[in-house]
Amino acid sequence: MQQRHTWISGIVVATILSLATPLEVAAQATDSATRFVQVATGYRLVPNVTYLRAGGVDLTLDVYQARGGTDPKPTLVYIHGGGWTNGSKESSALSVLPYLEMGWSVVNVEYRMADVAHAPAAVEDCRCALRWVYRNAEQYNFDINRIVVSGNSAGGHLSLTTGMLPASAGLDRQCPGDRRRSWSTGNVSTAELKVAAIINWYGITDVVGLMHGPPGTSGNFTEAWLGSGSDRAAVAEQVSPLSYVRPGQPPVLTIHGDADSIVPYDHAVRLHEALDAAGVANELLTVTGGGHGGFSEADNLHIYDTIRQFLATHQLN
Repeated sequence: MQQRHTWISGIVVATILSLATPLEVAAQATDSATRFVQVATGYRLVPNVTYLRAGGVDLTLDVYQARGGTDPKPTLVYIHGGGWTNGSKESSALSVLPYLEMGWSVVNVEYRMADVAHAPAAVEDCRCALRWVYRNAEQYNFDINRIVVSGNSAGGHLSLTTGMLPASAGLDRQCPGDRRRSWSTGNVSTAELKVAAIINWYGITDVVGLMHGPPGTSGNFTEAWLGSGSDRAAVAEQVSPLSYVRPGQPPVLTIHGDADSIVPYDHAVRLHEALDAAGVANELLTVTGGGHGGFSEADNLHIYDTIRQFLATHQLN
């Protein structure tokens, strides 16, 4: 019972601000901050670690870990959302608390937005962040056999591409080298990386399908991210997770509301069906009546219970 209570306390904090109205935010922020300070005494934060310099920009990540202990820990790589055009890793800090309370390490990733670099830059950045985790596993006690990638919305999309792309896709070439892992030349610039699982919160799975989306959907953000280059259709195909479904992929848990007006629920269904057809272990958790996030407390409790079960099924807890 204590384990479940601890897990749920993190969930409530992680979702409380997203459920608040503007008038409630100030009061609830105080409670959230208090809870964060309480748990922070048991954790350490290594902020703004540069994992890549690209286009004159230092790209950084934050590492959250429990204090003490030297054994390798399962590690969550978390990627924030924002339509590839906004958002920040700091905005996701509360979302990682449930994993910290399970004893996990967390790597919270920042990446280039559309106003800095068009697609596929964000995909490349997140792949490099994953390679940073591998390169620095010994220093930070990351268990490279238990790396889970997760994110919401555009971050859900990026968690899928980060965990599903083969090195042959050519989107790892700018990543700093890893002397501890094998390298090859030609079209494959780095060794293959594998993650243990992907947890996709209402992420885009078909970027091509959103290229001409109507106002009010992720089509607006997609246009900004892809830019106006003549190769935009090819790039959209290159960064679509559905392009990379194949046997041998890591298990995938997708969480999506069936009333999502930003990223259509069909994206989750099509991914689920494609993974099933490829023989890849996966689950689709449908939030009935759920929109683009902002789920109820009851829904979030159910979601995180499902996440726990998913991790246990794949021996990742």
